[in-house]
Amino acid sequence: MKTIIGAVYGGERPLFASHDLRLERVVIEPGESALKECSRIEAEECEFRGKYPFWHVDGFTVRNCVFREGARAALWYSRNLVMTDTLVEAPKMFREMENLRLERVRIPDAQETLWHCRGVELREVEVAHADYLFMHSADIRIENYRQQGNYSFQYCRNVEIRNAVIDSKDAFWGTEDVTVYDSELTGEYLGWHSKRLRLVNCRISGTQPLCYAADLVLENCTMADDCDLAFENATVRATVNGPIRSVKNPRSGSITAGDFGQIILDEHIKAPADCVLKRWGE
Repeated sequence: MKTIIGAVYGGERPLFASHDLRLERVVIEPGESALKECSRIEAEECEFRGKYPFWHVDGFTVRNCVFREGARAALWYSRNLVMTDTLVEAPKMFREMENLRLERVRIPDAQETLWHCRGVELREVEVAHADYLFMHSADIRIENYRQQGNYSFQYCRNVEIRNAVIDSKDAFWGTEDVTVYDSELTGEYLGWHSKRLRLVNCRISGTQPLCYAADLVLENCTMADDCDLAFENATVRATVNGPIRSVKNPRSGSITAGDFGQIILDEHIKAPADCVLKRWGE
C-alpha cells in the first residue's frame, strides 16, 4: 500500500482511480472529486475542504478526519466504509451507499444525509439540523445515538434503534419493520402511516402520535401530557405506563394505560372499530 503523508491537493480529481492508498495528515483543498473511482483507501487525520471527495469508492476507512462545509456531498455511490472519530461539518453526506459503519462521529449539519443507503451501522453518533435524515434507507442498526432534525427515517425499512434521543417532527413516516428500544422520542406526528413499528421501553412526547399505523406495538412505554389524539385509525397493541391524555378512533387491537384523559369514539371511526381500551387492574 502506498502512503502519502502531509501533502496538499486541490483542483479536479487529483487522486482519481487510486487503489491501495493510505493518506496521513493530507489536506484536500477546494476542487472536485479528489478520490473518485478508487478502492482500498485509508485516510487518517486528514482534512477535506473540496466537494465530492469520495464518489464511487469501494472499501475505505476514515479515522480522525474533518470534513469542512465545502466538502458537501462528500460520500456518494460508494460501499464498504468504516468511519470513526470524525467531525462532518458538510451537509448532504452519504447517498446511495452500501455497508457503512460510523462510530463516534459528529454531524452538526446533517440535512439531507444518509439517503438511499443500505446496511448502515451507527454507534455513538450525534447529528443536528438533520432534516430528512435517512430518507428511503434500509437495514439500519443504531445504538447510543442523539438526533435533532425533522422528517427523519421516512420510508425506511428494517431498522433497529437502541438507547437513542430523537427530537424529530414527523419521524418514522411510512416506515416498515422498525423497532426502537429504551429511547426518548420527541416530536409531533410520530410514526404516521407506518407498518409494524414497535416501541419498547420508550418515552414519547408530541401531539397526535402514532396515527394511521398498521400493526403498531408499544411495550412498557410512557406518553407525555402533550400526546393527545393518539392512535387515530391505527391497529395497535399497546401497554402504556401512566396516563394517555387522549385517544381518538383507534381502528382495532388493544390499549392498556394507567388512565385515559379523554376517549374519542365518534362516527368517523373506521371498521372494524373493535379496539379494547382498559386501565391497569381492570
